[in-house]
Amino acid sequence: MGTGRIAMLSRVADSMYWIGRYLERAENTLRIVDVNMNLMLEGSHTRRETRWRRVLQAFSNPAGLEETDGDTTIESLIFDMGNRASAAACVALARESARQVRDELSSEQWQKLNSLYHHLCEMHLSGRPAMVSDAMQTILDGVHLFQGVTDTTMTHGEGWQFIRAGRYMERAMQTATLLELYYREFFSNRDLFADAGQYVEWVGLLRCCAAFESYCTVYTADLTPERILEFLLLHRRFPHSLWYSVNSIVEALAGIEQDSHRASADELARRAGRLRASLSFAQIGEIIEQDAAAYLRQVLDQCRMIQELIYRLYISYSIDTALAM
Repeated sequence: MGTGRIAMLSRVADSMYWIGRYLERAENTLRIVDVNMNLMLEGSHTRRETRWRRVLQAFSNPAGLEETDGDTTIESLIFDMGNRASAAACVALARESARQVRDELSSEQWQKLNSLYHHLCEMHLSGRPAMVSDAMQTILDGVHLFQGVTDTTMTHGEGWQFIRAGRYMERAMQTATLLELYYREFFSNRDLFADAGQYVEWVGLLRCCAAFESYCTVYTADLTPERILEFLLLHRRFPHSLWYSVNSIVEALAGIEQDSHRASADELARRAGRLRASLSFAQIGEIIEQDAAAYLRQVLDQCRMIQELIYRLYISYSIDTALAM
């Protein structure tokens, strides 16, 4: 294999991985902001500010906002192309990654993502839309369309697996981050959790993870800290649970290893498999007793280590290392 081909494979892997991550991040941002927009009529002004502050913390407040009012946060996290963490910027970054590997994508994938990008550019030029919720839904629909055509028109080979790995890495880290924020604020305080006025916060958390209806089919609408944590952490059939996301990462990495014939992927496979095993054998009572926030931080650390190994093995390795594989 020539060095040019090796460099191309590294570039393709990087672009595919970040297409998955950027579009998943855009979807998560849209959903979380939409949920908190719908909660703006609930609670006091202080409670609303606290919610928006939590939203900014979930995204590490990339724009360095000091104000925590809804309008400022919505503008920054959804429509501001200058904020690289906004939903609009994530779509633009995904489109740029796709442009670099256009020959590896189906025409349907490129058409859907390119159309969504140009729609956002028009929206940016015309100013913030009057119907913010409708505009957000349009963006979300565009992201879902791309995800659909990706699964139905792209060969499920190495490139598709990198998109999948990126999508579920982003989802796992976002779910763990949200749960850690909510746990520190609410779950660890049993008296606060028992407050009937906080019921809307638990519904909001589930909706931020696209989980409310699915949770209710399993547990009914009886919200308890153990059940919410168990569902979002350990449920094996819910697509936004932490276990499901990590399992999907493991499966994607196994597919990449099989297609790329890399004999040196053992450490990556072990690290990802160990994280899945820790979730598979976890008991929610033990997690809470031993400090769920610390457990979630450990999960985030493991996800970062897995991503570092992905880069080391498939993306940022040296030519000499690649030739020796």
